Parts: sequence; C-alpha cells; structure tokens
Amino acid sequence: MLELCYYGDTVLRKAAAPVENFDEGLAELINEMIDTLRAEDGVGLAAPQVGKSLRLVVVDVSSGEGESEPHVLVNPEITCASEEKIVEEEGCLSLPGITLMVSRSAKVSVKAKNGKGEEVTIENAEGLLAKALQHELDHINGILFIDHVSSVQRAMLSGKLKKIAGKK
Repeated sequence: MLELCYYGDTVLRKAAAPVENFDEGLAELINEMIDTLRAEDGVGLAAPQVGKSLRLVVVDVSSGEGESEPHVLVNPEITCASEEKIVEEEGCLSLPGITLMVSRSAKVSVKAKNGKGEEVTIENAEGLLAKALQHELDHINGILFIDHVSSVQRAMLSGKLKKIAGKK
C-alpha cells in the first residue's frame, strides 16, 4: 500500500507530467494504487495523491465489491462534458473529514491509454463515474475539489484545512 499525500503537500498543486514509459514500473505503480484505493475504501485515486507527479488515475465505482476491474487511465483527457450540471456531495482521500457540495458536468467522455499503452475511451459517463472522473482528472492538473466552492466556504474550512496540512 502506498502512503497518501494530504492537503498542503505541494505535489497536489502541480500539473502532473505525462506518462511516457509503459513499463514494469508503471504496472507496479498501477497495482499499488489499486490496492491503496481499495484499502482506503475510495472511488478514485490519482498518482499525485501518492506522491507521484504523473498523469495516471484509477477509478473504481463498484462499491468495493470488486465485481469489475477498475478503470486505469493514463494521460487521460476529457473529450466532451455536458453543459448540464449536477451538484452532489464530494470528499477526497487527500482531505479526510471534509465533504462539500460540488457542481460538475452531468456527463463526460474521456480518452486515455490503459496501463499497456492501448487507447481506451469512456463515452457519456454519468452518475458517480462522471463525478469521479472529473475529480481525479482535476488532481492531475493540480486542482482540488475545494477549488470548486466559494471563497466563503473555503474560509469556513480553514481550521480543518490547517489541521490536515499539519499531518504531513
């Protein structure tokens, strides 16, 4: 299992580098990220959240039952996002104990490569998958879900954020 990075860690605020080598090291990192995601009971995990500034995310919306393989997305890009928005509660493994109502596109399409370097697409994802994809792709761009709420809401969280940043 990999160690999580928390709010205040600089790796979470940097745009991550593209993955260029689809090698054994990448395969190992993907497996460790999936293990960490499941151990933390999360829905998604981006490489920066485990201290790796790479454009890599894993998403598993199967509610921990392991009935499906997680989505492994290397160098992902949102190719289409609906104008229709949904506002739902979000949390983040890197900001434990904080949940906020966040507005996201109701549907998104994503193109990426899998861990072997093969092209993959997810078309018209909606619900939890759409929310998780947008959340994790934000991470690889140095954006946190708290950036999607008003400065007043963030100010109200400042005490909690300072405590999380102090965990480093």
